[in-house]
Amino acid sequence: MHLDIFETLADPTRRLIVESLLGGERPVNDIVDAVDIHQSGVSRHLRILQETGFVKVRPEGPRRFYSLRPAPFREIDAWVARYRSLWEARLDRFGAALARKRRARPAKQQETTK
Repeated sequence: MHLDIFETLADPTRRLIVESLLGGERPVNDIVDAVDIHQSGVSRHLRILQETGFVKVRPEGPRRFYSLRPAPFREIDAWVARYRSLWEARLDRFGAALARKRRARPAKQQETTK
């Protein structure tokens, strides 16, 4: 895993751009409208996203269309998967504790109504 992947997504504007591309390919002007910053700023962030492999560009005449590339997201998912067992075990214990509490609650209510 390249640290660059996390550094790339650490920027909130780049995360907004990535989110704006979730629905599919978009021209630069649509991305500018979605993130509400100047076109030159969006172009700079798109260049960084392209250099790190997050987006690909498809030129069509004078227009440029951007879309997400799946590879870096798979890499992030693989990295996170190594740690998934840490929180899944905690969530399982939390779920078990909630279940015990729910089972105990009706018993307590019955004792107070006697």
